[in-house]
Amino acid sequence: MVHAGPLDGFYDVLHARRDVRTGFLPDVAVDDAALTRVLAAAHAAPSVGFSQPWDFVVVRDRVVREQVHALVARHREAYAASLPTARARALRSIKVEAILDTPLNVVVTADTTRGGRHTLGRHGRPEMGTHSAALAVQNMWLAARAEGLGVGWVSFFGDDGLRELGRLLDLPSHLEVVAYLCVGHVREFPDEPELAGAGWARRRPLGWAVHQERYGQRGLPGEEPMDLLAETVAAITPVDGESRAAARDRLDRMTKPRGSLGRVEDVAVTLAGISAACPPPVPEPAAVAVFAADHGVHAQGVTPWPQEVTAQMVANFLDGGAVVNAFARQLGAEVCVVDVGVLGTLDPADARSAGAPLAVPGLLPRKVAAGTADMTQGPAMTREQARAAVEAGIEVARDLVAGGNRALITGDMGIANTTAAAALISVFTGAAPETVTGRGTGIDDETLARKTDVVRRALELHHPDPADPLGALAAVGGLEHAGLAGLVLGAAALRVPVLLDGVSAGAAALVAAAFAPDAVGYCVAGHRSVEPGSATASEHLGLEPLLDMGMRLGEGTGALLSLPILQGAARALADVATFDSAGVTEKTGGDADGAGAAGG
Repeated sequence: MVHAGPLDGFYDVLHARRDVRTGFLPDVAVDDAALTRVLAAAHAAPSVGFSQPWDFVVVRDRVVREQVHALVARHREAYAASLPTARARALRSIKVEAILDTPLNVVVTADTTRGGRHTLGRHGRPEMGTHSAALAVQNMWLAARAEGLGVGWVSFFGDDGLRELGRLLDLPSHLEVVAYLCVGHVREFPDEPELAGAGWARRRPLGWAVHQERYGQRGLPGEEPMDLLAETVAAITPVDGESRAAARDRLDRMTKPRGSLGRVEDVAVTLAGISAACPPPVPEPAAVAVFAADHGVHAQGVTPWPQEVTAQMVANFLDGGAVVNAFARQLGAEVCVVDVGVLGTLDPADARSAGAPLAVPGLLPRKVAAGTADMTQGPAMTREQARAAVEAGIEVARDLVAGGNRALITGDMGIANTTAAAALISVFTGAAPETVTGRGTGIDDETLARKTDVVRRALELHHPDPADPLGALAAVGGLEHAGLAGLVLGAAALRVPVLLDGVSAGAAALVAAAFAPDAVGYCVAGHRSVEPGSATASEHLGLEPLLDMGMRLGEGTGALLSLPILQGAARALADVATFDSAGVTEKTGGDADGAGAAGG
């Protein structure tokens, strides 16, 4: 791209900015004049009310930096210990600070009292002073890059760590530490951000972040706002046949009898086709997205469980006390809860007036409506609500993948949601309600008969068209089913595998397939639920579940248990030697079955 004008080099510097963590030259001093220019650039940053709330503490003393390094190491390890296993392993494998690898460090602070009580722009928002200091950090970063200096940001400080850092540097108690920066010359600047190169996260495309006139109308300047659902569907292409063939060929040449890994080999081939690479990346880290919503059809007596259990279970997920949390901890996966339609108040913004925290760890507040309407009396939701929930699912998939996850797992929570799932499965497979309606939470025969009749009456009322997936969702679906369908579509557009859980996931996958048939190629059925609709959905999609453990809990639990199969399949394809590379003699003559090279 060519940039004309007096600032034509600015964009080059801007896009070349890097948070540098490796490759510093600790014995090459930073010229005082160059450092002064860099600090002058930082000091020229805009600030609220022209208050210039920043100060810069230059730290060269090796002893002090060693103390800071030890402090950061403790806090980094505490952070790692709080992460899912796969994330913790990834964190420990990458370098995240260069306190001792650079000749100097710079601490940027903010004084939110500077300028007095009447500072312009700070009234009612005192935190704007701290935000202003972040602009000074950005200026400093850009100027350092222009000087050929690398800068790395260190952020592993809890509140007690910041207090300890303040004592080490004699910081007045009213100052806030905005950034601890490592500054020095480097051997070379990486072509891409180091965290992206390490696979920790991906850069979000600009088109995801630009909105026209109001939030949600995404589009670059000069372009028509895009239709998120249509754009996502258009981005879904068939899985890669060449990579599948390459995976099958490699499996046949690996040091084992052909086909001896059974269906694990099919999983490996599937993963290669999804990623368009052989071997495919190991699907970790993985995240479970538990979409939660309530259902108006609860009023028809389809379950003995009270509706408020949905919100109560969401709180349990967030506290880490559910089965999905236990399984995820064991398997090193992340659990996030997506509120697309819970009747109770969960969203931090909704709770602000009550003095509740503005952020709940693990909760993604994406509420479209406070539950659906009773589908036996009218549509469960409007088409606009159904679309909004699907697009919320697409956004969740995008965010989780951009955050570095290489596998997504479907989870669901919603009292009465198996009733809506049965209705959706009946719509898209043509199966009779009595064939796909199950006992859900363990209902008795009388309630099952009533539930089946409810599904039948809803279908007779609306006559949903399987060729109109949005209309079918609106008529008889749930907000969580719409969100899960969006998750499948979003993952497929990004070529990331989706592990499907039980009956609700099956219903959502049918919806996704109606939008984009090629999306099925990116799905793996994690387990066969005892809910009869689960098997019907899997068969219709052409997916053979990996496990059959007699489970029917939902939450993502069954799919989680199958995650090691995906990871093992990818690992085997990448790590197991071939006969020629290992110098092992292959079997001659006869068929390909039988014992391995080392057995008889």
